[in-house]
Amino acid sequence: MSDHLAAAFPQLASNLPKIVLADLPTPVTELPIATALGQRQISVKYDNETGRLYGGNKVRKLEYLLQRAHDKNARRVATFGTVASNHALATSIYARSIGLDCTCLLYHQKRTPNAPSVLNMHLQNETELVPVGGSRKEQVRTMRRYFRDRDIRVIPAGGSSWLGVVGFINGALELAAQIATGEVCAPDRLYVANGTMGTAAGIALGLALAELPIEVQAVRVTHDFVASPPAMRRLMVKTATMLNRLDASIPADLADRTRLRFRDEFFAGGYAHTNEETVSAVDIAREQLGLSLETTYTGKAMAALLHDIEQPEFAARSMLFWNTYNSRPLPVGNERPSDVSRLPEEFLRYYD
Repeated sequence: MSDHLAAAFPQLASNLPKIVLADLPTPVTELPIATALGQRQISVKYDNETGRLYGGNKVRKLEYLLQRAHDKNARRVATFGTVASNHALATSIYARSIGLDCTCLLYHQKRTPNAPSVLNMHLQNETELVPVGGSRKEQVRTMRRYFRDRDIRVIPAGGSSWLGVVGFINGALELAAQIATGEVCAPDRLYVANGTMGTAAGIALGLALAELPIEVQAVRVTHDFVASPPAMRRLMVKTATMLNRLDASIPADLADRTRLRFRDEFFAGGYAHTNEETVSAVDIAREQLGLSLETTYTGKAMAALLHDIEQPEFAARSMLFWNTYNSRPLPVGNERPSDVSRLPEEFLRYYD
């Protein structure tokens, strides 16, 4: 059983279909790690392995979002992100897998090592790449120009609408089932990167639905105009409200039952920025846990876990790291392509 939400709430499943994209359940295991207080055990949920085409946390969301696009007879989807956005790339890859074209409106970001390969993958996937920036009015004009009269379904940045959140409610129920069968012990705290908030919101709602008293540590990796406690609250309330309308057996006050702590301390000064603490966390995860993380999202979530696990007051607390980073290798290199005719000129800077 991979769809625990549908199994527990069949009326919801009939009202809220999804297209199967992910290989579920993703594994979970316990691993040893050395700390200043001695060796500890932490659990890892391998959502880096959600899909064969592309892994990471976007696949669970896209199962619902792309189904909705299909139901609305869209021929193309459009979404937003930064140049190296995992969400934008995952949307393009999985949209094409079900026969939909994709437009990605991309904002500039700090240069990162993976940006060239992400752009090359977009080119291979025939994504329509659109630079977006300037004033809000300029951005709206760009959107209108590319969205008008094209049978487009817009997918929000990060897939973090209430509909995308549902994918991680199912993910949390999947974890609850793995705990129930003894695959892993129930943790006291769960650490996850918090970008556009949909992943953390869904996990918190799902754990509340499963009546598990696990506290979600939502480690902010984006600017506060993207992710904030009030915005997180609104997203969870809206999701719970919509699900209750579709299936009255889901509590309307589900958001009030969540246990979530919004963590700001590991932002490292900006989106895609890093610091010594983040780099160290990535190194420790690779050397001791065999995990391949990065410094924009998962390295910051791991930095939070590593900080907390060395605090004496948490010596008796068990912790789980939810790995949201794609582990599927891209079938492209990072070299500047010989034909750049389909690449916006201003994106060439990411190959320098």
